[in-house]
Amino acid sequence: MPSRSPRLQQISEALAYCARPEHLRRTLRIAFVVGLLLTAVNQGSVILGGDASTLTWVRSAANFMIPFVVSNLGLLGGRPRPATPEATSTVDQ
Repeated sequence: MPSRSPRLQQISEALAYCARPEHLRRTLRIAFVVGLLLTAVNQGSVILGGDASTLTWVRSAANFMIPFVVSNLGLLGGRPRPATPEATSTVDQ
């Protein structure tokens, strides 16, 4: 069985890190609160007025997905990374 490319391995590790229950609880909570606020501000009058179209609901879904993605990117950006051989072999001169 051939091994995965380094890029696919990085993506797999990132997805596994984001899928940890403690991380999902946080990122889903952020996405819910921010998505609810954005939907209320941007689409609330349309939804409450009964004029919501399919496009309104797609936009509303994006209001939840975008903060979920952003919070996961922040999570990944702040995670501890193991030292790589390249990083440890370089000495400041």
